[in-house]
Amino acid sequence: MSDYNTYELIAEETDQGERLDVFLASNIDDFSRSYIQKLIEKGSVEINGSLVKSKKYKVKLNDGVIIHIPEPEKLKIDAEDIPLEIVYEDEDVIVVNKQKGMVVHPAVGNHTGTMVNALLFHCKNLSSINGVIRPGIVHRIDKDTSGLIVAAKNDRSHVFLADQFKVHSIKRVYHAITYGNIINDQGTINKPIGRHPTNRLKMAVTDMNSKEAITHYRVIERYGNYTHIQARLETGRTHQIRVHMAYIHHPLLGDMVYGPKKPKYKIEGQILHAKVLGFIHPSNETYMEFDSDLPCHFAEALRKVKG
Repeated sequence: MSDYNTYELIAEETDQGERLDVFLASNIDDFSRSYIQKLIEKGSVEINGSLVKSKKYKVKLNDGVIIHIPEPEKLKIDAEDIPLEIVYEDEDVIVVNKQKGMVVHPAVGNHTGTMVNALLFHCKNLSSINGVIRPGIVHRIDKDTSGLIVAAKNDRSHVFLADQFKVHSIKRVYHAITYGNIINDQGTINKPIGRHPTNRLKMAVTDMNSKEAITHYRVIERYGNYTHIQARLETGRTHQIRVHMAYIHHPLLGDMVYGPKKPKYKIEGQILHAKVLGFIHPSNETYMEFDSDLPCHFAEALRKVKG
């Protein structure tokens, strides 16, 4: 099946008794459960060498599950002359300090104005591992999160960096402003994160179809009803800092998904900045670390909460 991506999974002890669609959706992040259900019904899933078309099949220990996912429709992503704050660049990698409001890569209904469009204009080459929609993209940060992100210029560098993300050896330190006065000077939130059970656009702390998520935080300064914190990711789940801080009742200022729907000071979008990024370079295998200043919108939010 040359026009398909194939995923091969082995059911572990903790997977026993899960429905097939749930098992696949929890192990393949990029596709919704409803989409996976359609693929099952179309005969795109094999278990131990046999086609299975029932989404209700109960997974057994050591089941070998193979799913064939069609390649996405080829879309032409245009290079666009969009300014980028480039922190570092060589023939293998490029580190960008992304501004708040910029989407990292194109998606359905949003094919222009992204960091990828800008990278295609700036770089002659980007890795092809993630296809035409996400060339060079090894990791992502949310649209309204600012800060450091690394992209790969070739497939070898992409694999090398992706392996570091997989074993959680990448250093990622964020700064954020939270609601409320965090009492402890520092702490660790070790709670699994998965898709929200009723709202597919949100993530949640849950034991259902979730993955390990660990966030270490430290208070930088308190401002009465707000706290400036540093958060270090040990894992990298979708919306991890936003979900974990909301879980301990200190959602991020401006986060209208996990915090108040009408934030004070009319701040829209979470005040969260990826300040430090460290990784081992794919060619010389030396450790590199980058630090970025807090952006203007973050400094302005600090000024407001101090006031």
